[in-house]
Amino acid sequence: MNILVGVTGCIAAYKACELIRSFQKAGCDVSVVMTQAATRFVGVETFRALTQGQAKVSLFDDADPIPHISLAEQADAMVIAPCTADVCAKVACGIADDLLTSTVLACTCPLFIAPAMNVHMYENAATQANLEVLRSRGVHVIAPDAGYLACGEVGAGKLPAPERISRAVLACLDGRSEASEQALAGKRILVTSGPTVEPIDDVRFISNRSSGKMGAAIAAAALDAGASVTVVSGPVSIAYDARAEVVSVQTAREMRDAACTAFSNADIAICVAAVADYRPERAHAGKLKKGADDDALSCIRMVPNPDILSELGHAKRPDQMVVGFAAEAGEAEAHAREKLARKGADLIVANDVSAQDVFGSDEDEVSFVSEHAITRLARMPKPEVARALIALIAKG
Repeated sequence: MNILVGVTGCIAAYKACELIRSFQKAGCDVSVVMTQAATRFVGVETFRALTQGQAKVSLFDDADPIPHISLAEQADAMVIAPCTADVCAKVACGIADDLLTSTVLACTCPLFIAPAMNVHMYENAATQANLEVLRSRGVHVIAPDAGYLACGEVGAGKLPAPERISRAVLACLDGRSEASEQALAGKRILVTSGPTVEPIDDVRFISNRSSGKMGAAIAAAALDAGASVTVVSGPVSIAYDARAEVVSVQTAREMRDAACTAFSNADIAICVAAVADYRPERAHAGKLKKGADDDALSCIRMVPNPDILSELGHAKRPDQMVVGFAAEAGEAEAHAREKLARKGADLIVANDVSAQDVFGSDEDEVSFVSEHAITRLARMPKPEVARALIALIAKG
C-alpha cells in the first residue's frame, strides 16, 4: 500500500517522522510531499533519509515535469499531518499554489487531514467551516487532541499521536470498524464532565481535582464516531471540541438539571463528571470573615447532592444506555460491580485512584465493568481510553 504523507509548516512537523515509521512498520511504502514552510521545522533531507529519497517540496525543481500528478496517481491514500489552518483553508477552497495543494487537487484516493494549530485558530468559525466543507466532500478529518500546546495555550489543537493517525487511516482503508468510521452516526450522546463547585460563601467553595480531560477525550471520540454530542461541564481550564454543544454549569444541582434535559433527547449518557456528593446546606452571601463569623466557618453543615448517574440510570428508556465512572481507592472493580446494579447503569468505567495520579493526568488505567464481563485496559493516554470506550459502546 502506498501512503503519501503531506507535511505543513507546524511545530508538530517532527511527528511526521514517527508517522512515516508507523506506516512503514505496517508494511506500507511511504512518500512525502512538503510545503516550503514545513522545511523551516524539519529539513527535506530528513524525510528523504526515512523514505529512501521519496520526499519532494517544489513543483519545479524535480526531473519529473508534473510531480503532483505522479504523486497523486501512485498514492492509495494521502495523509496531511500536521495540517495547518492555512492548508485546511486552501484545500477547502481548491487552491493549488504549491506542490502539496496541487497534489491534493489531483488526488482521487482517500484523503485524511489531521489539523494541528493554536486552540483559538482551531475553534475559529472560519476553520470550523472549512473542516465541515472538507467532511462534506468525504475527507476524513482526524480531530486534534486537547492538551498543552506549543504556544503555551491549553485546549484543542494538539496533533494526535502518530500511532493513532496511522491506525485510523489503515483501519479505514482496510474496512475495519473503528470509531473514526462513523460507528455512532445518528446517535445523540450526553457527556457530563469536570468537577462541580459548591459555594460556602461568595468567595469560598468546595470542589475536587477533576480536570475534564477524560470528558473532553470522550466527547472528541464520540464526535469522530459520527455522534452528535452535548457536554454538560463544570468549571474546567481545557477546551472541548468545537463540534460539541457545551452547557456550562457550576453546582451539582445545575448539572443534574442540564443533564436531565439533555438526556431526554439522547441515546447514550456517559457520566464522567466528578460530582460533589455533598454541598454546604447554606451558601452565605458575601464573605464570611475570620473573627466575626467563626461559628459559621468552623461548622459547615453538609447535605447530600443529587445522584445524577442514579437518576439517569433509573429513568432511562429501554432504547437508552447509561455509562458511569467509578473512581475508587482500592478494589475498584468490586465497587464498580456493586455500583452498576445500584445506579441502574449499563456499564461502569472503574479506576483505582489510590494507585495512580488520575486527576489532571494525561493517562489512565481503567476497567470496563458490565453485568457479564470485565475488560481491563493497560495504562494509556486518555484519548486512547476514550476511543476504546466508544468502540465498546458502538458494539452495543
